[in-house]
Amino acid sequence: MEEGMEYDIAIVGGGPGGYVAAIRAAQLGAKVALVEKERLGGTCLNRGCIPTKALARSAEAFHEVKVAQDFGVETSTVAINFPQIIARKNSVVNALVGSIEQLMRAGGIKVYDGLGRLTSPRTIKVDEEEVKAKRIILATGSVPARIPVPGLDLPGVVTSNEILDIAEFPSSLVIIGGGIIGVEFASIFGVLGSKVAIVEMLPQIMPPVDDEISRRFGQVLRSQGVEVHTGAAVKMVQGESPNLEVVFDTAKGEKTVTGEMVLVAVGRSPYTEGLGLAEIGMKMNRRAVAVNEYLETNIPGVYAIGDAIGGIMLAHVASYEGEIAVANALGGEQRVDYRVVPNGIFTYPEIAGVGMMEKEVRDAEIPYKISRFPFSALGRAQVMGETTGTVKLICNAETGKVLGMHIMGPHATDLVQEGALAMQLGATAEDISHTIHSHPTLPEAIMEAALGQGLGSIHLRKI
Repeated sequence: MEEGMEYDIAIVGGGPGGYVAAIRAAQLGAKVALVEKERLGGTCLNRGCIPTKALARSAEAFHEVKVAQDFGVETSTVAINFPQIIARKNSVVNALVGSIEQLMRAGGIKVYDGLGRLTSPRTIKVDEEEVKAKRIILATGSVPARIPVPGLDLPGVVTSNEILDIAEFPSSLVIIGGGIIGVEFASIFGVLGSKVAIVEMLPQIMPPVDDEISRRFGQVLRSQGVEVHTGAAVKMVQGESPNLEVVFDTAKGEKTVTGEMVLVAVGRSPYTEGLGLAEIGMKMNRRAVAVNEYLETNIPGVYAIGDAIGGIMLAHVASYEGEIAVANALGGEQRVDYRVVPNGIFTYPEIAGVGMMEKEVRDAEIPYKISRFPFSALGRAQVMGETTGTVKLICNAETGKVLGMHIMGPHATDLVQEGALAMQLGATAEDISHTIHSHPTLPEAIMEAALGQGLGSIHLRKI
């Protein structure tokens, strides 16, 4: 840009919220600047969604080879090459970062490398350079949350960032936190052969998941050899690797679990420090930027999206918010709508959900009906040898409309999209059951669960 000119929109943060916002703004004809202090793609691509799923795929491949004999395939010695697993993860990440860089160039988006700090509602200082814009979107993401527990600075205690680049595979791993991040890593390292223990403060693991699915998966984890300690408040970490001790209190007294490595996975916090927000009078909700339903802050012309606003901290939500914020920054009046937000957990087996959980429906006093269909009764799942899990469908008992769908089983993260589309379109269980589903496929489980809202599933005997 020429000296003295300003961008239509400048975005701080190049994660799935920021880079999507930049592309959409460019598509709408805006002059766009994007400021990123590290690599494009943000946490999701570099230290979250993508690298963890690359590790999960390696774990899945390892498991498939281990059980190959069940399918009539003879195999020799099966072992993991952990450095190669990490190298493949890095290769996938690098390829995707490169793709985003190409999209930036193709869209004519100017990328500024450096830490951005707002010096006014229209100016971002990037190192010693000033970037001026008519509108600014904050998409600064989040960082691993920390808890005030002694010993977290000991060698061998890592966060979800560091564990993605460890050099050697740990023979044992203690995970502090049984949320989505902690459970995903428990599944990955457990399948790869590490002895894993989870220590969770709440009464059950995975609080954002439907209670029934959470309980069932807890049983699955234990059957896979993972120790699960709930209602456990961590007091300290002590000792040294390979005998790091996590000490915690339970209703039955103090307990200790030992591991070669300790992963602290207690969630994430909005990254908003050092951005100059207080100096320009930005209203905050603790560490999160406060926004209205149009994603605008209290400062006109400044918007915020993604983990920085501390709402539903999912990559695809950040991308959605990025599109809404751009539309509004360019003169629109679109409100955010969070009624249909699918979520997925890449464990073994996978977990996914969309819409209301049973407890939410019950607390809202909505008349409802639940139907279920187990993967053990599905032909495709039998063929795959993956029969653990179920589809749980929650519908309005009066209208038949889908209120929620919760799945534990093979490819749950893919299957849940049918529930998301049904909810978005206001479909009923009858609409789903009257839609012909290919045979033999996994989505038939959803059709069968929908049939269960009426006369009953075809391939499930009533007891």
